[in-house]
Amino acid sequence: MKFDQNQSLERILEAAIVVAWPDLMHDTRTGLIHIEYNFAPDGTLEYLKVWSSITRGQWFLVCDYWMSASKFHNAGIHFENKYQSETLGHILEVIMQHQDSFALVANLGRQGLLQVPTPTQEESTAAAASMNEVFDGLDLVFDQPVAA
Repeated sequence: MKFDQNQSLERILEAAIVVAWPDLMHDTRTGLIHIEYNFAPDGTLEYLKVWSSITRGQWFLVCDYWMSASKFHNAGIHFENKYQSETLGHILEVIMQHQDSFALVANLGRQGLLQVPTPTQEESTAAAASMNEVFDGLDLVFDQPVAA
């Protein structure tokens, strides 16, 4: 399968969330995920934060990923509020470290925000296929089972 380097980074981030949905929403059937991101001066993503809402109006930080450390945070992924997902952690590590392999998001001088609603079975299948394509295209092994 040929890897499409014109894939939007936003679409890949959405697929990552859909693949990890069971870890993020636990036993809840519906919910909403927000992915907040900010840019570095070179136009790549400096950080992203994943927020979960199961109850309307209540948001919990799932995790954040920083490209570089500062005195306020370490580099890499950090899970919060008792969330944990090896799948999401592994995928975000690959995506953030290989941003140049995707069509980057336009820097509009403000933070970006993606909203991911509860995925359908069809969307979950497509997201799993997308993640497998990304890992194959980068010659990496996805060590978590991704059911299609």
